[in-house]
Formats: sequence, structure tokens, C-alpha cells
Amino acid sequence: MRILFITATRVGDAVLSTGLLSHLIGHYPNARYTIAAGPAALSLFEAVPNVEELIAMEKSGLERHWFDLWRRCVGTRWDIVVDLRRSAIAWLLFADKRYRVPKLDGAIHRIELLGATLGQRDDPPSPTLWTNARHQEAAKRLFPAGSPVLAFAPAANWRGKQWRAERFADLAVRLTGTEGPLPGARIAVFASAHERQQAAPVLSALPADRVIDTIGKIDLPTVAACLRHCALFIGNDSGLMHMAAACEVPTLGLFGPSRNEHYAPWGRHTATIRTPESFDELTGAPDYDHRTTDTLMDGLSIEQVETAARSLWTQCGRAA
Repeated sequence: MRILFITATRVGDAVLSTGLLSHLIGHYPNARYTIAAGPAALSLFEAVPNVEELIAMEKSGLERHWFDLWRRCVGTRWDIVVDLRRSAIAWLLFADKRYRVPKLDGAIHRIELLGATLGQRDDPPSPTLWTNARHQEAAKRLFPAGSPVLAFAPAANWRGKQWRAERFADLAVRLTGTEGPLPGARIAVFASAHERQQAAPVLSALPADRVIDTIGKIDLPTVAACLRHCALFIGNDSGLMHMAAACEVPTLGLFGPSRNEHYAPWGRHTATIRTPESFDELTGAPDYDHRTTDTLMDGLSIEQVETAARSLWTQCGRAA
């Protein structure tokens, strides 16, 4: 049995789709899986059981990436094709069953929308991240046993969504000080290699002997393995936020010019806090351009985020 699973370009959306893939694996454990995703997200799937092929879909002009995918897949008779990109490709391949994600319907979470693809909207499967022994051993070397670890993801895929790095540094001092919920904790900073400049003020403001710098040094499955060693995660709306939630780390997501009703971290140990301004207020100005705007997160104070982090810590039963 062969299943083709076509998922997202961006890491965050790809993470959210993993619950659907896990659901398929649970129902068809002996099937062979081909997974197509954007190059940045593809390594998320390298430890998935029974993967036959991983296909990187590099976006190109004239939608040529769809033709390239069709060419690679047209010679196979597929038992199931799942298309989470709403393309026409499922109808251009030989397949017994075809599923395509429905259009967004109101203020529902992306997880619920994805679940509706397989009739699971009311009880959608939660994201799952797969790791193997190599990833787990790498995480143990980076995160040796000892004091707890507070994880930060201070970057995002565009500037408007980024809470200022200096505020993350101040928050770290408050949460890991003697009166904080994680006294003496180490601070792990996660970001992609190209985001180092955005995260640099956090690294430079904290004691070097307590910082774990993972930026650009590890692949996504190793990031997942590392996150499982963390006690608390705080980050902007990003793929790393969704990865932390999928790893069942207590996860606080910071929101402003993005919709938390669609993209809040998903899971039992999660919370969100957003700016006092709504999404529409932040993005509705006539001259608004997400490509050029500075941060739109300044309405969210350090004190508010600290209070939300302490509350999440207590709700998760982690308080001393």
C-alpha cells in the first residue's frame, strides 16, 4: 500500500499537519509513505516510520514545482493521496482515494481544518514529531542532565511578529532569578541559521555559562529532541512554537499581527498572550506592509508575559 502525503512549505504549517500523518500511520502501519514538503520543512519527516521517499518542493515560477511533483509521482498507483495544499494534483495521479484540505471556514484552528480533511474536525489528531537515536543522542550532548532549561524562540518569519529580543533577555532574568519559577535554569535559544542576528541580543545579554546556543547548529528532528529536555518554552508565533507544543513542553505563544484563533499552540500544556491591539488594528493601516514593518509587538509588556509564563507553569503543575 502506498500513500502520498503533500504538506506545507513552511515549518509551522508542516508541524501542524503531522497529526494527520500520524493518524494515517496508525490506521495503515504497513503502508509505504512518500512525503512532499517545502525544503525548510522536509527534515521534520526523516524519522517517520515506513518513509519510502521524501520530496522537496522548491517553489518556482509558473508553478513548475507542481509539474515536477506530478512527474515524479505519476508512474505510481497510489492507494491514498492527501493534498494539504489544495492543488489539482490528486486528480492528475492514479489513486484509489483522494483527500484535499477544505477551505477555511470561520475562526477555527488550523488543526481542526486539517482534521476535517479526513473527517476529524471535531476530534482532530494532535501534532506528532518523530526522532531517532541519532537525534536523541545529539540532544543529550547539548542538554546534559542538571539544572532545568528555559527555551526561547525570539525570531519569526517576518519582523512584525517579533517581540523585541531585549525583552526576552529581561524575561529570562526574571524567570530564572531566585524569585522566579526556574531559579538558576539554563536558557536555550532556538532559531534558524539566517535568524542569528535577530536572536543575538538575547545571547549577548545572558551569562555565557548558562546559555545553550542551538542557532543553526542542529536539524529539525534534533530540535524536537532538544525541546523535550526543556521545562518551559516561550516564543513568537513560529514553527518552533508549534514544535514545542507538539513535544508537550509547556508552551507560551506570543501573538500580535497574526491570528491566534487559527495558529495558537495546540495541546494540553499551552497558552497564548497577545497584544492589546487586535490583528485588524495592527494590520489595517493604509500603508501597512508586512515586508517593511518594524515589530508590532511593543504593546505586549515584559510584565504581562512574565505573568502569563508563571500562570502556565503553575497550571502545568510545575511550580515548586
